[in-house]
Amino acid sequence: MKTLLRSETKEIHLDTEGPIVIIGEKINPTGHKKLATAYKDGDFKYVRALASRQIAAGADVLDINVGVPGMDEVAMLPEVVKIVASEVEAPLCLDSANPDVLAAALPLTPGKPLINSVNGEEASLNSLLPIVKDHNAAVIGLTMDDEGIPNDAETRLAIAGKILERAAKLGIPIEDVVIDPLVMAVGADSHAAVVTIRAIQLIRQEFGVNINLGASNVSFGLPERQTINEAFLALAVSAGATCVITDPMKHTLTIRAIDMLLGRDEYATRYIGHYRALAKGSN
Repeated sequence: MKTLLRSETKEIHLDTEGPIVIIGEKINPTGHKKLATAYKDGDFKYVRALASRQIAAGADVLDINVGVPGMDEVAMLPEVVKIVASEVEAPLCLDSANPDVLAAALPLTPGKPLINSVNGEEASLNSLLPIVKDHNAAVIGLTMDDEGIPNDAETRLAIAGKILERAAKLGIPIEDVVIDPLVMAVGADSHAAVVTIRAIQLIRQEFGVNINLGASNVSFGLPERQTINEAFLALAVSAGATCVITDPMKHTLTIRAIDMLLGRDEYATRYIGHYRALAKGSN
């Protein structure tokens, strides 16, 4: 199954049989004080730099979040969308669960963006899915609902089914819904990664949709987080994940290696190309 994302000049396909799509996570002020300050100061040079660096590092899509306490997100997200779209050719992922913020930004977003995200809560389904439909966007569906985040894979599968069903009733094609089975910290629950991987397997078997992960959550609170994140990426992609929201500066080479080992990179062309680009940049 293929999910099309598009900017004015470039198309990206999330493909259940294709290579991993990297969604760059760095234009997000959560835990990023320099970006939060840049937003408050209107320093969009830093935003442009973050966008360019991520594309150069291998990102296919850029996530944009303006969630700073006290920030007028309705005014800020459209502004940042215009700036990033003028800087790079990649499709955009609008990271907000606020329908007013999305309604303000989507008319200014070129092509066909991804919305991050809806979930199985009734309020979320009722307020966000109509916006997805009206703007012909694709959307990430998080497997949580009014009861919170389930501790078992089977309930996450059921929530995925609910999201897909409600989307279909509004005329949103199944290929435009990317399911995120949620990644929790393994330091707090030793079975957290196992549950996510099992949920990936069940969702792929049942619905055949593209699956997204915020992979770095798995290592929260533990030392050597990059090692844990990369090990988890390999397991999750083997189970059926097809795109990840992550730091391309840290993880692109590992992701290229995973694709290569899964037979998705003929003659290791993409892996070697990225390795050479890294080597050239370090000289």
